[in-house]
Amino acid sequence: MEFVIVTGLSGAGKSSVMRFLEDIGFFCIDNMPPQMIPKFGEICANDCDVKKVAIATDIRGGTMLLNLNDAIEELNKNQISTKIIFLTARKEVLVKRFKETRRKHPLDEQVKGDLYKAVDAEIEALSDIKGKAHFVIDTSSTTTSKLKSIIASMFLSKKSDSIIINIYSFGFKYNPPEESDLVFDVRCLPNPFYVPELKGKTGLDSSVSEYVMSFNQAKELEQKLFNLFEFLLPLYISEGKTQLVIAFGCTGGKHRSVTFAESTAYFLEQKGYNVRVSHRDINRH
Repeated sequence: MEFVIVTGLSGAGKSSVMRFLEDIGFFCIDNMPPQMIPKFGEICANDCDVKKVAIATDIRGGTMLLNLNDAIEELNKNQISTKIIFLTARKEVLVKRFKETRRKHPLDEQVKGDLYKAVDAEIEALSDIKGKAHFVIDTSSTTTSKLKSIIASMFLSKKSDSIIINIYSFGFKYNPPEESDLVFDVRCLPNPFYVPELKGKTGLDSSVSEYVMSFNQAKELEQKLFNLFEFLLPLYISEGKTQLVIAFGCTGGKHRSVTFAESTAYFLEQKGYNVRVSHRDINRH
């Protein structure tokens, strides 16, 4: 089990990191008091369905945060290997972020509204925890997509694991899926519907897919699409996209679109991507 504790300075990006961890399959809980962490870790260790856990804890817990070291020691005693991610940023950057969002700093009341003193106090209070962190990330000049890339590099063996690709086939007579990011119209290719022995079959049948791909224009279109996906997908990943919906449409959603959805899914799976395929209209009459 991967057990990660996310902590650090207020305004440094902990919430973003927790969202990124959730996107890559972590079970995430925000603002858990340190005293509860060891017991929760024990529960997760005994649950075979939970493989990756991330907990955010910070100065919002007040003096309870000082017990984080004890919590980590107890986790280690229970043979729960723990990694600590500490988010930080330059003082002037943190002050600017709070002013822009008009949020109150968690230590606002203790310092009577002085934001600069609040940031100083938090930096001092968390200095010991920062020194024991496995990863210290300074987000002062880090974009959201770059931060996500950093987190992915820590916990994913391949960058392609950070995105889920949903591939749909559909019929234009029933309209394209509203959630589509990329829609490709393959009605330009010869239609198996007009071949009597193929009309009642679908693109999942080899006789139909072989017919569709027997034409040079289909082979050329397929290769051009594959080249496009090889170019586009790393760009989507670098920009932090976690899900992509690719839709292929033909007239009824049974033959050509299914063939291209299946071949694209196979191609992307061979490239190491996490792919899901759905043939929305294949059983419509």
